[in-house]
Amino acid sequence: MSAADRIRAVPAGIWVLGLGSMFMDISSELVHGLLPLYMVGVLGASMVTVGIVEGAAEATAAIVKVFSGALSDYLGKRKFLLVLGYGLAALSKPMFPLATSMSWVFVARFADRIGKGIRGAPRDALIAEITPSEVRGAAYGLRQALDSVGAFVGPLLAVVLMTWLANDIKAVMWVAVVPAFFAVALLAAAVREPERTQGTPSRPPLALSDAGRLPLRYWLVVLLGAVFTLARFSEAFLVLRAQDVGLALALVPTVMIAMNVVYAAIAFPAGAAADLVGPRGLLIGGLVVLVIADVVLAAFASPWAVFAGAALWGIHMGLTQGLLSKLVADTAPEDLIGTGFGVFNLVSGLALLLASVIAGALWSGFGPQATFLAGAVFAALAALGVAVYRPGKPA
Repeated sequence: MSAADRIRAVPAGIWVLGLGSMFMDISSELVHGLLPLYMVGVLGASMVTVGIVEGAAEATAAIVKVFSGALSDYLGKRKFLLVLGYGLAALSKPMFPLATSMSWVFVARFADRIGKGIRGAPRDALIAEITPSEVRGAAYGLRQALDSVGAFVGPLLAVVLMTWLANDIKAVMWVAVVPAFFAVALLAAAVREPERTQGTPSRPPLALSDAGRLPLRYWLVVLLGAVFTLARFSEAFLVLRAQDVGLALALVPTVMIAMNVVYAAIAFPAGAAADLVGPRGLLIGGLVVLVIADVVLAAFASPWAVFAGAALWGIHMGLTQGLLSKLVADTAPEDLIGTGFGVFNLVSGLALLLASVIAGALWSGFGPQATFLAGAVFAALAALGVAVYRPGKPA
């Protein structure tokens, strides 16, 4: 298929899910592009505290994904959990501008990430269910690309609004409430689940023994995802590096714009390429790019170097994130695909917690150079792991 044919072959439901992700990401990134600055500059948080808050928030999302993924398998329904998760994330958005302490910020991030955890695995499982296997990579890449469009529009709005509102971070955060609730309304109205056949047998009660039916090939993908995550800690440290090298406060979110513009441009072509040639070369290439990005961010203390590092980081994300979702979908049993995504995200989330705490501790103890050099080492180890990984059959 040509690229145009592959886009046409992707079901309309993927566009709906992608647009919902886009609007929620506009909201989330508008907040998150400023939140590290708010925690450090206004609330007086340390770098270690930032790492703990960011890592704990993402780990919470990962833990919840296990239960929501397994529950969606058991119920045979994905939409309810999907909309519930987006709704909780939307309800958390007003809590950020209302926050007056780090404990309040932690509660808001906790609620937001619980919402992400509830929706993540059912959404990814629904994509696998409604998409033909020959264009799964393109489908995951398209949803990720639309998500990334939101991820650069959000910081762009943050820059414009920070300039317009004279660096009033709280006022800017209030704007994020609108696209969040629009995303919930869109998904509630337009998402359609595949029809279930009348004779489909009911699932037995959820049991830990279900994990035993996940094959070795799947568990190797889980391990691979964990190593990837250790190499790529929270993007909050990109924002803080931009401030560290002297970028004006109102312009700091442009670093996330640079990353996500590239991410959005790469994600769909990378997913489509994985359908044709397999993911291994793309994953190794993405990790090599991440090594270069981290070295640039560590070695050069200038705004232009941060922008270059962020753009390279975006190439890495575009080459790898949708492909890991495709690998999970291709290796998990059909009746456990929600559980498969949940377990994968649990392990990756715990790895992100560890990575973010390590990144914050290294920054506090040895400076930002140590944080990014450690990331480069983990990325190089992950690339070595991909090079030696040999699945039983092509993914």
